[in-house]
Amino acid sequence: MGNLFIKIWNRSKNRLTFYIFLPLLLVIFMMIAVGCVQNASPQFIFLATTTSTYDSGLLEDMLPVFEKKYGIEVRVIPKGTGQALELGKSGDVDVLLVHDRNFELKLVEEGYFINRYDVMYNDFILVGPASDPAGIKEFETAIDALKAIARKNQIFVSRGDDSGTHRMELSLWKAAGLSDFGNGYTSVGQGMGDTLLMADELEGYTLTDRGTYAALKEGLEMEVLLEGDPTLFNQYGIMAVNPDKHSHIRYESALKLIKFFMSEEGQQMIADYKLQGEVLFFPGMGLKE
Repeated sequence: MGNLFIKIWNRSKNRLTFYIFLPLLLVIFMMIAVGCVQNASPQFIFLATTTSTYDSGLLEDMLPVFEKKYGIEVRVIPKGTGQALELGKSGDVDVLLVHDRNFELKLVEEGYFINRYDVMYNDFILVGPASDPAGIKEFETAIDALKAIARKNQIFVSRGDDSGTHRMELSLWKAAGLSDFGNGYTSVGQGMGDTLLMADELEGYTLTDRGTYAALKEGLEMEVLLEGDPTLFNQYGIMAVNPDKHSHIRYESALKLIKFFMSEEGQQMIADYKLQGEVLFFPGMGLKE
């Protein structure tokens, strides 16, 4: 651009003509400069994910690999699954990684989301004080354990945040036929990490995903008291917001992230991810082209 100014100056027989066109040249220069800055700006997408996935550290392991490979920055918004789904429905994010499979499929059917895959899974567990005042170690099912906790009015700390974990908990209470959860029931409206810390401090029980518990257990006194119940299966899904609902969605970039998670490379990273030697998630079936 500097050379252009010099050439015009040297060739101009009328210096007045140069000064007349100088403002126009400056405008052109600024437009070119702005275009260069925009082209240099990294592409990005918004990912709404559960606090359990975020707290586990898995995304810190996987997203830098994706960003380096595709040049797309992923801006993570950790929320409970219910809140994450609402962000997706309103078009405030581009892609979601959540865990409420039945409701996810319902929203896919309603046209809010597309390209949904079962990306990984783990399980929920019931944790509590080693003394186990409700005696839930004796039970094989979460339903029987919750009945004992309510019957003995033991402290149970609920996330109460419309997350996938909270929805699972409510479904278990419903299956147990209980509407009264006992005098010790406390709903805190917090993420999984804060809920675990509060339950630990109160020496109470709570339902948690295994990943978040594994990430925090070194600082907790509570123990796993019930696990292995098939009803506690915890499926995670990844899906894009439907661009037909929200045309501004960065759909192509979102689809690249989904394919990365479902690729052989992404699925292997999920399988290999461990915290303190413990596997937190198991890969889904992979993307079938």
